[in-house]
Amino acid sequence: MQLSVLDLVPVRSDQSTVDAFSATVRLAKAADKLGYTRYWVAEHHNMPAVAATSPPVVLSYLAAQTDRIRLGSGGVMLPNHAPLAVAEQFALLEAAAPGRIDLGVGRAPGTDPVTSIALRGPAGRTDED
Repeated sequence: MQLSVLDLVPVRSDQSTVDAFSATVRLAKAADKLGYTRYWVAEHHNMPAVAATSPPVVLSYLAAQTDRIRLGSGGVMLPNHAPLAVAEQFALLEAAAPGRIDLGVGRAPGTDPVTSIALRGPAGRTDED
């Protein structure tokens, strides 16, 4: 049976973001050691209890801390990012960890409308949005 982890990098009420990120690294290392197939990181913004705001940054650090587990985004929300920038980021991740990077994308904003506009600006949005 193939098992995977989906991590939002949760920040408990008694933790800092540093603590939550350290817990994510420990979990990824354990999953790698135990033979899990994939470690997915989801993108969410402006949520105090969730620290996974930048999957490429998290995945880059996890790639350096693990040996064989596949790492992926579950997913990068394309309304928040220029698609070319996402493609370039994940191409570099793949170059750094060949055969271990998966790019999952989504179309939801992954946040509230005000934060979404702050992330990407009003480009491509109309009054109906």
